[in-house]
Amino acid sequence: MKERKRIGQLRKRLLVFKVMNRSKIIKGMCFGLALVVAVGGGFMGVQQFSPTERSIDIGQPSAVVTAVMAKASGAAEFAESEGQNSGFSVDGKAAVLMDAGSGAVLFAQNAREELPPASVTKIMTMLLILEAVDKGQLSLSDTVTVSERAASMGGSQMYMEPGEQHTLDEIMTGIAMVSANDACITAAELHSGTVEIFVENMNKRAKELGMENTNFVNTNGLPVANHYTSAYDIALMSKELLQYTGDHDWFTTWQKTISVGLPGKETEFGLTNTNRLLKQYPGTTGLKTGFTQEAGYCFAGSAVKEDMTLIAVILGSPSSQIRFAEAAKMLDYGFAMYDSVLVAKNGDPIGAVEIQKGTPSVINAAAGEEISILVKKGDAETITVEQELYTKLRAPIEKGQQIGELVIKQNDAEIDRYPLVAEEAVKQASIKDLYIHLMKNLI
Repeated sequence: MKERKRIGQLRKRLLVFKVMNRSKIIKGMCFGLALVVAVGGGFMGVQQFSPTERSIDIGQPSAVVTAVMAKASGAAEFAESEGQNSGFSVDGKAAVLMDAGSGAVLFAQNAREELPPASVTKIMTMLLILEAVDKGQLSLSDTVTVSERAASMGGSQMYMEPGEQHTLDEIMTGIAMVSANDACITAAELHSGTVEIFVENMNKRAKELGMENTNFVNTNGLPVANHYTSAYDIALMSKELLQYTGDHDWFTTWQKTISVGLPGKETEFGLTNTNRLLKQYPGTTGLKTGFTQEAGYCFAGSAVKEDMTLIAVILGSPSSQIRFAEAAKMLDYGFAMYDSVLVAKNGDPIGAVEIQKGTPSVINAAAGEEISILVKKGDAETITVEQELYTKLRAPIEKGQQIGELVIKQNDAEIDRYPLVAEEAVKQASIKDLYIHLMKNLI
């Protein structure tokens, strides 16, 4: 309880920013000279700052560096060697425990070994679909027709017939809850036209996420040559999928009934979630099980406790019961040893930046992503935050353009940086806009 109180106090301190007083323009300045100055040099604006503020002169917007500094060792990132020295091992070929907020690896066992993932593959399948929905390219209310190819899939399935129609929401329910292979093919064909193109998109997305030990050959993880990934790569794509799971109950629903079959021949098909951790571990939020003789029992699970979400991945476990027990053991370890401090949510305003010759002339610098800092228990008060806001920025500025950085320190040593971006677009001010702005400051 005491530790949670400390974290809450820290979060409040991190998000409180002071506002500097607006500079006064000398009212006796003649209008003609003031207008020349206004057109040539811009105006003074309001600036906000966190406990410490530094400004960086970067000149024109084209000089803005958009790449985020590589993470340093410390609170933001824990080496895999620390996980390997955690005092326990996992009964499986490979395992990873990752903090979903920061991406820090808390435990690792053969984390980058290339192994068959079985149906855990479907995390990438579901990710591509939900990203397309988020972009408006697909809708969960879309009607999709089951193809001959989809209906012919073996293994786990919804037993759908060729020509049968379902909403994409029903198809995703089958993938998430019962690992339906026929549903995977149906979703892939809707998304990309063909399964082959969809698999190409899976591999492209994997590269974008930094999944260096992964190659997908199919959408569902059925045994096939050259289809592999690693426990660490699975954690990476699970972290990405978790951005979308909160809006859908497929991942946490234990049982559900849907109607399958051609018109006039429909039957009720009962779905029972393959993720037994939903019944065994409080706070479980997903994600996906898998099994083949070659891969063994695999699992990527997620759970939340207070402000922290953890991802536990295990590959090649000897039994279903063991994989869930080992996943729970990893989660217990993570929740017991670490705390997550939510510094800012995506879009939270952090400071204000003056834009020369812009309308508006002052805009908020906002967090470009959700920022969570992982710390060991008891270390929350060692974290401090500074902001560095770019100066001499001139319009136009695009919404989302980087205009500063949030610097995270532990014991005064920098451990991480995050981009601060323009909360809104800024257009170049006209002479009329400059005149109006000047008059408001003179009044």
